[in-house]
Amino acid sequence: MSKDTYFKNGFKSVREEVKQDMEQQFVSETVGELKSNNNIIFRDNVEVHLAKDFGFCWGVERSIAMAYEARSHFPSKKLHITNELIHNPQVNGKLQDMDVNFIPKTGGLDGGKDFSGVGDGDVVILPAFGASIDEMELFDSKNVEIVDTTCPWVSKVWNTVDMHQRKGLTSIIHGKYGHEETVATASFCETYLIVKNMEEAEYVARYIKGEGDRGEFMEKFKMAMSDDFDPDKHLEKLGLANQTTMYKKETRAIGQLFQKAQLSKYGPTDVASHYMEFDTICDATQERQDAIHDLVSTRSSLNLDFILVIGGWDSSNTQHLLEIPLNAGLKAYHINEGGCISPDNKITHRAMDGEIVTEEFMGKGKVVMGVTSGASTPDRAVQDALDRVFLLKKINPDLQ
Repeated sequence: MSKDTYFKNGFKSVREEVKQDMEQQFVSETVGELKSNNNIIFRDNVEVHLAKDFGFCWGVERSIAMAYEARSHFPSKKLHITNELIHNPQVNGKLQDMDVNFIPKTGGLDGGKDFSGVGDGDVVILPAFGASIDEMELFDSKNVEIVDTTCPWVSKVWNTVDMHQRKGLTSIIHGKYGHEETVATASFCETYLIVKNMEEAEYVARYIKGEGDRGEFMEKFKMAMSDDFDPDKHLEKLGLANQTTMYKKETRAIGQLFQKAQLSKYGPTDVASHYMEFDTICDATQERQDAIHDLVSTRSSLNLDFILVIGGWDSSNTQHLLEIPLNAGLKAYHINEGGCISPDNKITHRAMDGEIVTEEFMGKGKVVMGVTSGASTPDRAVQDALDRVFLLKKINPDLQ
């Protein structure tokens, strides 16, 4: 792909204009007040404790800025994006308002897309999650201009799995096989297996130790393995990588599990040639997870009633933020926007199993709540949610 048609550093000529636009759209006075008051405010009988690290990460801000810059730089060209830029409804809605065409999905389990609307000379934006090799080759054949907003942390994972392949290793990817990032990562692998969680990893480890059934294995992972994957051959030498938004502790535990499985099979002398691991966990993901752990650890001293987790319902990193308080036995609600909180004291939220439920929300008297937000969530979305919480308390005498 020609350097004249491939852009990965944005467009300086419109950068200041886009920066101002993003500040108007995303900056929050309420969040600014929280930051200036040790992440605590008290309003309308609600005490709010904001996690130390939350919200937009550098990679997300970079992707948004590049997409906005692309629209300004190519004002008369047709712009497409291969998927949601990030998992945030407000940002993706803004791009639609800017006349950026979201390439439609075909509805298949393989995550296929309909690229028939992309023509020669059009501009295609690659989202923060990246794009698969097949997609890149297709765009090259269509003679389009590419604006690549792929997060550098995702690119780091791709470099890792490329190293696996050069060393003859099967890449074990801790992730969700249908997630855009994992689809792209897998496309860089000749041989791979995707495990979603510790339960699936333990199943694979048992097979490595000779305790599994081949037919059952092939059926269980049929959507999460490379073509012609042979568990009796391709589990001999393994390298670990992860979807950058996964839960760090689980990725670490999965790595230890596979290392022990290879150790038991090949012994301490040869284990290094049968298992390899590099740190591909995103710093921003880890910082937000650590911050919510810290907030949960203060639940007794703060008398926390619940934690509000704000982020796209499809956001993997936000879902993992939800798991932390729930696994600690603390009530938590995952909402994708402030509109999920209604004046009649109802909240529509995403439960741990993915079901969207609506229930009574706010208790009587003083309420102490924690707040965090996913890496794709702007501060303005946090403000909108908090404004609705304060309003709910203010207009309902029964909740005073």
